[in-house]
Amino acid sequence: MANKNELISEAGSREIITRRIINAPRELVFDVWTKPEHIVNWWGPDGFSNTIHEMEVKPGGTWRFMMHGPNGMDFPNKIVYKEVVRPVRLVYVHTDDTEEERHLFHVIVTFEEEEGKTILAMYMQFRTVEERDRVIKEYGALEGNRQTMDKLETYLDKIKQAPKEFVIVREFNAPRELVFKAWTEAEHLSKWWGPKIFDNAIKTFDLRPGGIFHYSMKTPDGSIMWGRFTYKEIIAPEKLVFTTSFSDEEGNIRPTTMLPVFPLEILNIVTFEEKNNKTILTLKGQPVNASEEECKVYYSMFDSMNAGFSGTLDMLDEHLETIQETVN
Repeated sequence: MANKNELISEAGSREIITRRIINAPRELVFDVWTKPEHIVNWWGPDGFSNTIHEMEVKPGGTWRFMMHGPNGMDFPNKIVYKEVVRPVRLVYVHTDDTEEERHLFHVIVTFEEEEGKTILAMYMQFRTVEERDRVIKEYGALEGNRQTMDKLETYLDKIKQAPKEFVIVREFNAPRELVFKAWTEAEHLSKWWGPKIFDNAIKTFDLRPGGIFHYSMKTPDGSIMWGRFTYKEIIAPEKLVFTTSFSDEEGNIRPTTMLPVFPLEILNIVTFEEKNNKTILTLKGQPVNASEEECKVYYSMFDSMNAGFSGTLDMLDEHLETIQETVN
């Protein structure tokens, strides 16, 4: 190995090799490369964002996602994992998720620990030298890789410095399938979602990865606020991953006048664990692509957020009791 912090594309080779010394422990670097709640925040060159449709990091598992370019174009991607050795190595095949499987290439990513840092190496191997050269020329693969690694380092720096994510845990005296149903069916969500003193109404409900739950909340003084979920991952009845945002009536993400400095999107992970015919619900939240100032505001509001979510989950508890009484 030459320089441990370099990007290589030698003439006549079918490979693009990226090496980077990351100032973070190997376990953490492996996590942000393999967990959807992390990789959605940094994957891709500058200006790109991602919608993850599925991500199952295991041999034979698939990661399907859409990359959204700064020019408004969307790029479908599909990764199929061949080898997963935590936290040492990933081997996968990457295509553009079309029948033709254009831009097919194989990737090996290795994670080597060295004095609390991680030596990361990514080997992209194309079918021919010509195909590799075309991807470099037409798609700017070398600069794209460099920018992606820069974004990875920036994201790692942010989460290393960030306070603990917002977490709330609640036990419900109801089976997991019923609690999951209350989170994933519009007729139930309309009965309990939101602060206690607000009345909500659902405008759009599309439960699928990439789908949107768009709703309004009417305050006691008659004001109307709009919000939306964008679903990222749905594993019934175990897990929901979605971003929450304030929005306008058309569903466009917008800041609210109540909180002018606040992250535009919050990534939420809700898990449902069954225990003795009861359900342990855990909700975790973290800002997405937020500025330092926005993150500070978010972290400063943990106490009020805990009170707000507690009230909302109280209403869910009451709704679940009503459902079970009706059934019985």
